[in-house]
Amino acid sequence: MSEGAYALREASASDLDAIWAIESDVFGAEAWSREMMREELSAEHRHYLALVDGAGAVRGYAGLLCLGAEADVQTIAVEAGARGGGHGRRLMEALLDEAERRGVREVFLEVRADNPVAQALYRALGFAEIGVRPRYYQPGDVDAVVMRLEMRDRR
Repeated sequence: MSEGAYALREASASDLDAIWAIESDVFGAEAWSREMMREELSAEHRHYLALVDGAGAVRGYAGLLCLGAEADVQTIAVEAGARGGGHGRRLMEALLDEAERRGVREVFLEVRADNPVAQALYRALGFAEIGVRPRYYQPGDVDAVVMRLEMRDRR
């Protein structure tokens, strides 16, 4: 399916089943619980987006927590069949646009140390590595690379 056939819209509680199915598939043992995802979709200070195909089916999602001048990318995932079409970048750019609308000055995220594709995307968007959280991702004992984007430096 071409990129033009996909759209972004705000995610809602009615998207929980589809989002949690993608979460479980993409993150496996490290996936958030269904209840955690339910809470995220309705929590204060959150902004969640759904990537939907031409039939309206959710194919990806991303979430942002904004508190004052800081924001944190909570999660981002695109199902396997929709990867490689620039959808992760579209989701991230839409989150950053929302952060900008809310007056955020810095955006933070954690990314698996063994995920060079995601790290390259974040660097291309202007994020810089600021630290490492050892064994952050469990149960796999995978380090998290902590990254920050100063919105004034946004590319």
